[in-house]
Amino acid sequence: MDQEKNIQMELASHVGRLLRESFGKGPHSVRVSIRRPFVVFYMRGFLSPTEKILYEQDEIYAIQHTRNLLMNTLIPEIKAYTTLIAGIQLQEFYYDWGLHNLSGVFVGMEEDNGRVKAIKQEEYSGKQEIHQEIVEMSRWVEKSPEETYSCRLNDHTLLIIRSGILISIEKELIRLGCESQLKMAKRNLEKRYLHNNNRFEALLHARINDVFVDWDVHSDKSVIVFALSPNL
Repeated sequence: MDQEKNIQMELASHVGRLLRESFGKGPHSVRVSIRRPFVVFYMRGFLSPTEKILYEQDEIYAIQHTRNLLMNTLIPEIKAYTTLIAGIQLQEFYYDWGLHNLSGVFVGMEEDNGRVKAIKQEEYSGKQEIHQEIVEMSRWVEKSPEETYSCRLNDHTLLIIRSGILISIEKELIRLGCESQLKMAKRNLEKRYLHNNNRFEALLHARINDVFVDWDVHSDKSVIVFALSPNL
């Protein structure tokens, strides 16, 4: 247990330092959750002075575009350091920001012989109902997922993975180079639905502090992360 905590602390420290060096200001805190094949980094208090000015002027796209460019250089470093410290080789990597909460999340999925490790289905209280809500949301925005998986990594983190959710017009928009605009539109719609759905907190017996969504449009897969406070 002590070794696992040391690994989590080392990864958290490294990611905080990387963000500080890249953005000029790092997050106040980074919490790392590991449940193989997943590694989740949750950051709080993360907004640089320049970004604060842009945010106050409602220049959200400018902030996200700049962060996307920087993340392209940071992701290989985070993957390499996770392999070095934890022995976990991350193949897939997702991220999202909660600018209104000064927060963010990174999600990595471990590889095994070049493929993402098989995911074992696990049970937790309210799982079936959670899946029903996620399917309903997906149907409202795009279509029902071909597959839905979820895992309560710990009391503070629920991870949901959907695959097979893109419709034909979305695939065509991606082919035409509109990936970033499509992801922003989908993110706005899905987060609005998730934040306004009161059932999740009752089902999870926890307060939802943050919700994050990201996609790998080329593999037609999406991740959703709920950051929780288990006090209900």
